[in-house]
Order: sequence, then structure tokens, then C-alpha cells
Amino acid sequence: QVQLVESGGGLVQAGGSLRLSCAASGRTLSSAAMGWFRQVAGKDRDIVAAMSRRGVSTYYKDSVKGRFTISRANDENTVYLQMNSLKPEDTAVYYCAATRPFAPMSVWAHEYDLWGQGTQVTVSS
Repeated sequence: QVQLVESGGGLVQAGGSLRLSCAASGRTLSSAAMGWFRQVAGKDRDIVAAMSRRGVSTYYKDSVKGRFTISRANDENTVYLQMNSLKPEDTAVYYCAATRPFAPMSVWAHEYDLWGQGTQVTVSS
């Protein structure tokens, strides 16, 4: 069964850090561009960060630039999102997603065909 499983979410105070992990099974992530999205109740799923298949190109939402870092460990078939200096407005359910093999990096959710179940991140003020 092909799936992505996120972990690392939780409750943290403003200014704190979390590292989200996204582990894949049934598919080799090295062939896919990866993205991290977040969603707040009642709103659309929004791109946070993305990385191309080989890790050469990255994208960050303006509000997380300088605070969040996306990385990938292809030998572990895992993608990470390091989140520092967290703010209450970062509170959301975070999802990782993979494109079809060899598809380009994208900021659009519909370009990703494999999604994790989501992990809750709550930042208290």
C-alpha cells in the first residue's frame, strides 16, 4: 500500500520549534517533488514549502521564509519540515504531499497525487 505518514506535530509555545517528518512506504520519494501544506478549519489547503525531486529548487510561503526549512533524505525515503520561531498563526493541520514520479515542483495542491493523513500543529501565545 502506498502511503505517506506524517509525525512530529504537537503543542508548542510561540517562539518554539518543531520538526515534522513525512515517511513514505510503497513509493520511492526520490522520484517525486514534495510539498508541505497546511489547512485551518474552513479554509483551503495552502502551500507552506516545496522541494523539487533532486532538492535543487525550493519554495517557501512568504510568511514562513527564514523560519521553516524543507529537506529530504532520499536514503530514508523521508521528507522533513523544520519549523522555528513558531507563531500562533502557524497553527494548522500540516500535510505532506508527493507529486507523480518526475513531475515538477508545484505550489498547487491539485498537482500532488499522494497525501499524508495530516498532523496537528498548535502554537500557543
